[in-house]
Amino acid sequence: MTMTGENDVHVLEQALSGKPEALPPLVDRWTPVIQSRVVRVLRRSGYINDARTHQEIEEFVQQVFVSLLEGQGKALRAWQPERGLSLDNWVGLLAERKVLSLVRTRKRNPWTEEPVVADALDRSSDHPDPEAEALSRDALGRLLDRLKIRLSPLGWRLFEILYLEEQSVAAAADQCGLTMAAAYAWRSRLRRTATELHADLMSKAATRPRNPPMK
Repeated sequence: MTMTGENDVHVLEQALSGKPEALPPLVDRWTPVIQSRVVRVLRRSGYINDARTHQEIEEFVQQVFVSLLEGQGKALRAWQPERGLSLDNWVGLLAERKVLSLVRTRKRNPWTEEPVVADALDRSSDHPDPEAEALSRDALGRLLDRLKIRLSPLGWRLFEILYLEEQSVAAAADQCGLTMAAAYAWRSRLRRTATELHADLMSKAATRPRNPPMK
């Protein structure tokens, strides 16, 4: 094993052992690697186009980080440097596999992982029709009310930081005293919860009888 490989084994062990100061340097180191692999897979699969925003690409990057760190870094621990693949290239390979899986899932179900909260906030400010704007804001308000009831105090604070204040995952981790791995896991969990509640609200709204026309 090369000296570089030996050093990466030590660095990885430190990061996955729970030492808070060990993980952020790896996140900084791997972010450009993962970003390039995300874009590569999205282009190769035909999923990316001019409509894809930087924010959406970043969503894929963050989901890759969640998958790398879940299960106490099980996927990362499977790296075998003696086989000749560097740690960064192993991370890149895992990123490509994860993004390809996500793309296949989204193509089967285009509503998966929709950024419902951000979309609702955007729509509430774009309606020229006052009545439509009021309805949109009402829907967003009901969604936020349900989220506040569903989430723990920590979960709600993280939701405020990540979605309402639109701060970074690193900022959320720092403010709430979490590791980066825990903050990424929370972010994914919050998105799933918001998506489920949004879908439930939309389903109920669709079945609600409309007001009869005024005579």
